[in-house]
Amino acid sequence: MKRAFAGALMFAMALSACATSSSMTASHDQPATVDELLQGVDIPYERFTLDNGLTVLVHEDRKAPIVAIAAWYNIGSKDEPPGQTGFAHLFEHIMLFNGTEHIPNLIEPLRDMGATNWNGTTWFDRTNYFQTVPTPALERGLYIESERMGYLLGALTQERLDAQRGIVQNEKRQGDNQPYGMTFYRILERLFPEGHPYRHSTIGSMADLDDASLEEVRQWFRDNYGPNNAVI
Repeated sequence: MKRAFAGALMFAMALSACATSSSMTASHDQPATVDELLQGVDIPYERFTLDNGLTVLVHEDRKAPIVAIAAWYNIGSKDEPPGQTGFAHLFEHIMLFNGTEHIPNLIEPLRDMGATNWNGTTWFDRTNYFQTVPTPALERGLYIESERMGYLLGALTQERLDAQRGIVQNEKRQGDNQPYGMTFYRILERLFPEGHPYRHSTIGSMADLDDASLEEVRQWFRDNYGPNNAVI
């Protein structure tokens, strides 16, 4: 019994030594660099540029009968001039929820075609819109993106602007009144000097949102939402 116990003890000590040695070796291993990690990611895709300047990226994955559609515009809060903070995010709401010259309400056709995960987001460098649709609805999903891009202004009224302005301002109030809700503003002010395009937040200021006129918002669309400034 004693001999068996001694043997087991020696075996356990040997395992412990091996584990300690391997952990010490691992602790001295250098973490992979970003370049090394990126080399391990290989997502095949095709890239096209249409005659109107629109960039199209296509990645095929046939595991499920669905298609993810995303439209990215090279416009964000960093592009807002003084007096127009919050315009990129305001226009995200206008383009996402309002109708176009040919579609009175963009939400209804998305629901009818069985779309899921549809939404839009805005950040410093970009604005995007996305939805997932059944494969047979791909053409209709792309049609909705073409309507957003090309036929929005004729349906943009003062009433619709005021409605989305109120929603965005309420979103800002909700964020500001959360615990630490004002912290992000202070962080940006300390990270970026006066006049830097990243110094103001994406949500913008209440005063600038109040002052946004219909013509200013229309011009924002004309300047930034063409096909040559977008990727699908």
